[in-house]
Amino acid sequence: MNFSQIGRRTVLALAAAPLLVGSAIAQQAAAWPDKMIKLVVPFPAGGPTDTAARIVGQKLGERLKQTVVVDNRPGASGSIAAAQVAKAPADGYTLMMLATPTLLAPHLYKKPGYDTVKDFTPVATVYDLPIVVVVNPKLLPDVVDLKTLIAHAKAQKTPLNYTSSGAGSFGHLSMEMLKQMAGFDMQHVPYKGGVPAITDTIGGQVPIMYADLVAALPHIQAGKLRAIAVGSPQRVTMLPDVKTIAEQGIQGYDAVSWGGLLAPPGTPKAVVERIAGEVKHILAEKEIQDKLLNVGAIAQFQGPAQMGQRIQQDYTRWGQLIRDKGIASE
Repeated sequence: MNFSQIGRRTVLALAAAPLLVGSAIAQQAAAWPDKMIKLVVPFPAGGPTDTAARIVGQKLGERLKQTVVVDNRPGASGSIAAAQVAKAPADGYTLMMLATPTLLAPHLYKKPGYDTVKDFTPVATVYDLPIVVVVNPKLLPDVVDLKTLIAHAKAQKTPLNYTSSGAGSFGHLSMEMLKQMAGFDMQHVPYKGGVPAITDTIGGQVPIMYADLVAALPHIQAGKLRAIAVGSPQRVTMLPDVKTIAEQGIQGYDAVSWGGLLAPPGTPKAVVERIAGEVKHILAEKEIQDKLLNVGAIAQFQGPAQMGQRIQQDYTRWGQLIRDKGIASE
């Protein structure tokens, strides 16, 4: 065998290598799934992200004819779990239910261990979680909408207090954006969690809260809190008479917490598209929509490309606000 023959064989082998790799990946994707799928939830059991993951995960398992196991790994706004998932094998057997706090954590923590935009493969959005501005009706009997809230806040000699579920929480960020766009001021009083923040808003220690609707709704229905505005661009079915912030004069305001499925980077496109297609069918079911509504979430499907755009947009705009305001998580 001469050198020219060796050279030709080397060239042919190198040319065939990508085809062989591509064929192996295609075969792997075609066989998927042939074992259990792990769905990581970066928050404790019982919250809206966990509940949505369990509702969709169970149905996804039925459609794929494989077990989908929810694995709760809470801590640091979900950044601990996200850093682990970003390094998991890209074989379609590890997924994570992203939520807005985890999306934004790299802006709020010094060493989150991942980049939300670069370190994952978007699969599909699952739900929107509306947020709502509420007031204690006994402390602020005349505050019935956003206009009267802003007027009341501007009339104070010292900034009016408001609360959220914590420093750097989505409620905190959303109120800071509202203050910036509407041109008024209030003082944030952070709590460690939504439950104690709502408890003290009802108790009168703090008069105003920007809260997850799922947590505030029972108290709104009981008359203990008054809802004066929702942050989403459209009104929500659970509070049909409460106007959006945009409807009340703050054009372009949009604050919606949301969740969706991510996979490790490099997950085969065929697998990603298969999961996205199944999730689309699942979220179209009235039964699933109703189950999500029961925990304050609204079924919302977007495919991989749209989800990727949403991640980029939210990461950029909220990140700019965090930097401008010097906000950090506690």
